[in-house]
Amino acid sequence: MTLVFVTVLAPFVAAVAGLFLGGRWPRTQVPIAVAGAVVSLGGAVVLAVRVAVDAPLQDVAQVTTVHTGAFDIDVALRLDGLAGIVSVAVAVVALAVQVYSSDYLKGDPRYSSYAAFVSLFTAAMMLVVFADDLFVLLVGWEVMGVCSYFLIGHHWEQADAQRSAVKAFVVTRLGDVGFLFGIFTLSVAAGTSRITTILGTSGDGLSQHTATVATLLLLCGVVGKSAQFPLHTWLPDAMAGPTPISALIHAATMVAAGIYLVARLYPVFLAAPTTLAVMAVIACITMLGAALAALAQDDIKRVLAYSTVSQLAYMLAALAVGSATAATYHLLTHAAFKALLFLAAGSVIHVVGTNLMPDMGGLRKAMPVTFATMTVGLAALAGLPPFSGFFSKEAVLGAAEESARHDGPVASWAAWLVLVVGLVTVAVTAAYVTRLWLMTFFGTARTAVAVHESPPAMRWPLIALAIPAVGLGVVGNRSLLPTWLGLPAPTLHVGLVTSGLSVLLAAAGFAAVVVAWRLVPASDPMRLASLRPVLEHAFYVDDLYDRLFVRPVRAATRAVRWTDDEVVVATVAGSGLGATRLAVLLRRTQQGNVQTYLTGLLAGVVILAVGVVTLT
Repeated sequence: MTLVFVTVLAPFVAAVAGLFLGGRWPRTQVPIAVAGAVVSLGGAVVLAVRVAVDAPLQDVAQVTTVHTGAFDIDVALRLDGLAGIVSVAVAVVALAVQVYSSDYLKGDPRYSSYAAFVSLFTAAMMLVVFADDLFVLLVGWEVMGVCSYFLIGHHWEQADAQRSAVKAFVVTRLGDVGFLFGIFTLSVAAGTSRITTILGTSGDGLSQHTATVATLLLLCGVVGKSAQFPLHTWLPDAMAGPTPISALIHAATMVAAGIYLVARLYPVFLAAPTTLAVMAVIACITMLGAALAALAQDDIKRVLAYSTVSQLAYMLAALAVGSATAATYHLLTHAAFKALLFLAAGSVIHVVGTNLMPDMGGLRKAMPVTFATMTVGLAALAGLPPFSGFFSKEAVLGAAEESARHDGPVASWAAWLVLVVGLVTVAVTAAYVTRLWLMTFFGTARTAVAVHESPPAMRWPLIALAIPAVGLGVVGNRSLLPTWLGLPAPTLHVGLVTSGLSVLLAAAGFAAVVVAWRLVPASDPMRLASLRPVLEHAFYVDDLYDRLFVRPVRAATRAVRWTDDEVVVATVAGSGLGATRLAVLLRRTQQGNVQTYLTGLLAGVVILAVGVVTLT
């Protein structure tokens, strides 16, 4: 278990060293950041191999125990199949991002702090992966939130970056309020916050009512962290950060943490059918809504951002219908092809100088490596065989079909809903993938910049990530992954009917966009869509939140400020002014003139005498 601590602490040490040494010796920052990622990857690979050889394996190391009175908090880490394989995905993406960033952000005055925060981000996600206590997991969970704030707002001099960083921090914190109460509920009910103990007693130690309340509260944090409806709006705006950060957040760290948490506590969620039904509904709304929104975006990074929201919904749907294995499988394949897609998009943006697809076009010949690798990533995202995304997405749809037909852990109507919406989303996904592909790489060049391939430090991570984007499909063997993970749902069910429908729907989505493209070459295939304004604004959810929450809060803020200025401050200032004026009047009676005093005394006596005579 010593290697587990090395895997978690290596990027943390790199972050601390980078913060202290990077400013004084800038040339040391890249070696430090890359070395931390390499050591973490090496440890993760060795641990994963150990788990694969000794599967099913569970090993726990406890550092200390914190006594709180109600229950004990154990600072402990746990190694099993789920942690081993997810840690490899995190480490691979983190290393690719560090290498890629060394050229992408060359000359950036804040590169040292950037690389250090990336390392800290990686260490936090590793802590979430290996944590065997809910409060230890919470530490990594919240550190990721802080790191995302700083990294999304890396270009803090830009107003968009400032707003996006604050929005991401605030929205995810909203979900984390419920998440924290969920941890308390589960820990108090189980008498411990130790994950191993909670999972061991979930069958008989927790009532269904307690499990439902606890999991619904935990789901608040999952919805916020993994950008699911209705807390999904922060993720598309997070594109204001550097593109490599988008790859890290979207592929293997922050947004994957919510899905990972549900998979880690899956027996508890299985004991709460109501929560599973809520998850299914949320997943269906999110996967189709986000896919439709991606169909009308002009910013290449926002297309990929909405696709992340949609693909995360597939994972949540798989968990809802009873297959943690399918969800984890799609999490792994998505980590590979989404990191590839964001880094490829960064390669295009780095050369062309814009995020807008209408200003791109005709790049395939000038950027052959970027074109080939991004094509692989887009094919995996669209779920085309034999790419990895096809197998993992079909595992999700197959799990939904199996649950709908054979009374799975969730109500049959929820399973059927997941299956139908999932198939429709396949067609929409293929459509927006094709639109991005055509507008970026085909047609005539619409940029005046001399286009060329990206430098080696940006090309090699693309090639490296393209390999798992294709090769992870072999895990769809139905035997390797479930055995490795030791998760519920021992097989990956891929049905011939759902697979056939999925391929046909993907082909239909592809054909529809190509036909629209052919009508007016080099034009936007969505130009004639009547619903484009609605889709482009993502169904005006942000505008709705602005009217329901932001404007009332701002109005209340203005009212409080006016009250403070006009009432509180005026009252305090008025009381002081009144006291001053009263003092001036009283001062006139105390001038030290004896004649004035005698005159006043005489006047008082006369007034009293007149009063007595008058009243009597």
